[in-house]
Amino acid sequence: MGWLFLKVLLVGVTFLGGLYPFVDFSYNGDTRGQKPNFVIILADDMGWGDLGANWAETKDTVHLDQMAAEGMRFVDFHAAASTCSPSRASLLTGRLGLRNGVTHNFAVTSVGGLPLNETTLAEVLQQAGYVTGMIGKWHLGHHGSYHPNFRGFDYYFGIPYSHDMGCTDTPGYNHPPCPACPRDDRPARNLERDCYTDVALPLYENLNIVEQPVNLSSLAQKYAEKATQFIQHASASGRPFLLYMGLSHMHVPLSRTQLSADSQGQRPYGASLREMDSLVGQIKDKVDHTAKENTFLWFTGDNGPWAQKCELAGSVGPFTGSWQVHQGGSPAKQTTWEGGHRVPALAYWPGTVPANVTSTALLSVLDIFPTVVALAGASLPKDRHFDGLDASEVLFGWLQTGHRVLFHPNSGAAGEYGALQTVRLGRYKAFYISGRVNFRSHSPARKPLAPRDWNPECYYEVIGLFRNDHNRTGIMTPRGGKFFF
Repeated sequence: MGWLFLKVLLVGVTFLGGLYPFVDFSYNGDTRGQKPNFVIILADDMGWGDLGANWAETKDTVHLDQMAAEGMRFVDFHAAASTCSPSRASLLTGRLGLRNGVTHNFAVTSVGGLPLNETTLAEVLQQAGYVTGMIGKWHLGHHGSYHPNFRGFDYYFGIPYSHDMGCTDTPGYNHPPCPACPRDDRPARNLERDCYTDVALPLYENLNIVEQPVNLSSLAQKYAEKATQFIQHASASGRPFLLYMGLSHMHVPLSRTQLSADSQGQRPYGASLREMDSLVGQIKDKVDHTAKENTFLWFTGDNGPWAQKCELAGSVGPFTGSWQVHQGGSPAKQTTWEGGHRVPALAYWPGTVPANVTSTALLSVLDIFPTVVALAGASLPKDRHFDGLDASEVLFGWLQTGHRVLFHPNSGAAGEYGALQTVRLGRYKAFYISGRVNFRSHSPARKPLAPRDWNPECYYEVIGLFRNDHNRTGIMTPRGGKFFF
């Protein structure tokens, strides 16, 4: 238990104030100049079509588009689940929710979190000599031992759950709107709203709450400042580092930061998308100026856009889920339709990851854990099964294929949470439960996206599921062909 005591002591001392005087960036091993650094940026509720490099109608991601031109873009990359907590748990464990125990979102009142017998990516790299930091939305339990500082992260700065799960002094754009925190002592919870109106959203630095309620209008810039500070200190120390960033963008409520100065009348979603793009650009610039040749930057999303938020939601690109929408449902977040889990993804590592390459390999957020562990020269835990694969050879341009089979779990649309609801095999996909998520009409819905030339990289969307006389399950291709499992 000695290691636990030391860890508690290290985290507890941060109550004295400040971070960097107490984080030990020194290391006596031989990692200097040999092990790569990792920056993993996870966007929230960002649609596949929100990336301009993916979808020509999007004009608000100039920094991300530049990163795509300087690195590798993945067009068939998938979240491990279609909602927040399960997707984040899978990123940090390399395991589906049925294995790691996280199959649905944690609430403000949740006293648990990512099970303590799960080993996180940060813990593996910490044991390999890395200094580790987490900035942004955690959403995997924040009480006691579930806090990021006890899950392998030397440093934490961020919010414990989604920023619509508590009231703020800057509510932002949302449907229905999140109200500001009450000004008197009376609780104001309205269980029919999306927000916990009697719980002020906290901002943590390690174990300290440094702001409550959070000022959403300045949160993005705070994240940028803390991220660049972390990269600077870790790079100067010579220790390899892992920085995991869970952005608040593009989850509602959308910040009002840039809107008042927008002379072009940009809609709230576009302005917020530009703000996120600028934040990522600041982090990339810092990497380029401090540790460009030895830092792998991986950008992706946790799930698709929250379609029920209408014009405050992102774009699924061509993955409109025609059958699902015609049945009165959403093809995006929470569902296992393509718009729910196919997410934008970029890899940037000058001199190692080839530039201006588009990969059609079937990959997943599940692959981040085993890939980073392999590149760090660390070892996977021996006592568990991993659902992700080491995608190093794809990243280096040596291999063009990823998963042969990829499962997608139910994330709240229909059936049991975490149950494997959809299976992808090559270019075919079968739905075993075709449940829907209903729209709520808070404002006029988006107009349908204009059609464009069909890209073979984006394949199909709707495929029929059937059983034959021998009770074998199969799928029907768009041209009427049949394929059995």
